[in-house]
Amino acid sequence: MSGTQSITVARGDGIGPEIMDATLTILREADARLAIEEIEIGEKVYHRGISSGIAPESWESLRRTKVFLKAPITTPQGGGFKSLNVTVRKSLGLYANVRPCVSYFPFVETKHPVMDVVIVRENEEDTYGGIEHRQTAQVMQSLKLISHPGCERICRYAFEYARVNNRKKVTCFSKDNIMKLSDGLFHKVFEEVAKEYPSIQNEHWIVDIGAAKLADTPEVFDVVVMPNLYGDILSDVAAQIAGSVGLAGSSNIGEHVAMFEAIHGSAPRRAGQNLANPSGLLLGAVMMLVHIGQTDIAERVHNAWLRTLEDGMHTYDVFTEAYSKQKVGTKEFAAEVVKRLGQQPQQLRPVQYVAGAPIQVATPKFDPSTGPKKDLMGVDLFIDWPNADRTELPAKMKSLSGEGLELTMVSNRGVKIWPEGFSETFCTDHWCCRYLAPDRGVVAHAQIVLLLDRAANAGVDFCKTEHLCNFDGEPGYSFAQG
Repeated sequence: MSGTQSITVARGDGIGPEIMDATLTILREADARLAIEEIEIGEKVYHRGISSGIAPESWESLRRTKVFLKAPITTPQGGGFKSLNVTVRKSLGLYANVRPCVSYFPFVETKHPVMDVVIVRENEEDTYGGIEHRQTAQVMQSLKLISHPGCERICRYAFEYARVNNRKKVTCFSKDNIMKLSDGLFHKVFEEVAKEYPSIQNEHWIVDIGAAKLADTPEVFDVVVMPNLYGDILSDVAAQIAGSVGLAGSSNIGEHVAMFEAIHGSAPRRAGQNLANPSGLLLGAVMMLVHIGQTDIAERVHNAWLRTLEDGMHTYDVFTEAYSKQKVGTKEFAAEVVKRLGQQPQQLRPVQYVAGAPIQVATPKFDPSTGPKKDLMGVDLFIDWPNADRTELPAKMKSLSGEGLELTMVSNRGVKIWPEGFSETFCTDHWCCRYLAPDRGVVAHAQIVLLLDRAANAGVDFCKTEHLCNFDGEPGYSFAQG
């Protein structure tokens, strides 16, 4: 039995304060051994001019307690406001987002009575870097960054989660038939890590058909690991088809700090009405109790919650005439759970947690001396060219060839326009001009600098460059469609 654990609590925005009050009431009545430090985050902090949504002194609490129980917050739309959720996850290295999606049939309505899927979402990379640029009048850019260490750590966490929790299979979702480099890396690393866990089944699905299968037949999945964006979307889908997004909690695990929350948002339209379902945050708190070693309290709370569902005490979001006995508010639901502390569910399977250290996966170490040989082969020069007559562009850009670099292709949004493009292809004002050595040999940075100088002198409005490199002789860049 663990001693008292200090945790940081944030009540959040919208329905956040109500569901946090309900959750803390249940934890207190269950005798959870917690010392609570409260911080303020979200809208009020944004409106004080802090664009991150969290004050500098609040970071000290998180770094001190290393455990964060967070209610939903509202991120203002537009402007320079960054998502606090993403900021906390990335700043504190919370690389693994774990979201169990479980059906509670027949007490919560669902089309999937035996669903029990755990989504393990990579939490730091992908498009969630939020690295975006306006390139031209017509085109915006969002960078998708995926690293080998990031892939290795999340895939290994998924297999470790399966091993510790006696799960039988880990499935990878990616889109590597299209994004052959970024998603291709995720798939490749998944297969490398899977070889180290021969007792656990593994498989890969392309994310679109995988998502369709997950929505239609979730019982064929067990643990599903995927990059950040897919994981964010499909964990909400999985939670909703299990019964309700309002029933799903999640953990965000790092090497040093962990954060626990509901997967849903702050729902400001429901705020202050004593309507909101606190279950998602409560189950996030149960995951927190397991993480800090208070498995006895986690079982006590979780089983009381299951018994409350069985007894038909339901908030409005899961209330149905067929399955529910009484519609209750946020405070009343918490009181019903408290009444059942010490009780076990009668039809749903009681939970039993195994005490032990939290799953930890160290950051993979990279030895530059063993890395691939990198050769600079050329450059993609992206230009802002609003001229509607596309036939002029190749000749203009070809005239810039020289110093060992030759124009080999012009494309628009990834589709080849020259040479031998199609007149039917729709084009914007954002063009990519690819320059390579005539003999496909290695080039120097100085040659690229000279090319940019020629482009500037010719009045070309270039907005971005991307170096084209080979790694151990293999192209580290994509080819245009067509």
